[in-house]
Amino acid sequence: MIEKRRNQRFGLRLPFEIVRAKDGPSTTGETKNVSSSGVLFSSEGPVEVGAPIEYFITLPKLPGAPAEVRLRCVGTVLRVDAESAFAATLERYEFIRR
Repeated sequence: MIEKRRNQRFGLRLPFEIVRAKDGPSTTGETKNVSSSGVLFSSEGPVEVGAPIEYFITLPKLPGAPAEVRLRCVGTVLRVDAESAFAATLERYEFIRR
């Protein structure tokens, strides 16, 4: 099979939280993989294809680090899979320290 993606994906299982989605409640779950332009999530919460979302991905805390770091991201839901997974773009992000 020929890979058609433009950006390399990295299999990272990190906790995430959607804090703003069109007509939807916040939800949590885990990332399946991440690239510089998008994320594949695993979540039980409903999302709508085409909906803009704001989400936080929590990065592992490094030993000796004073605080946990989260990525605050903005994107759009691209697709929803039958296995409680959905893909979204990664359009903007910023690092947030707790």
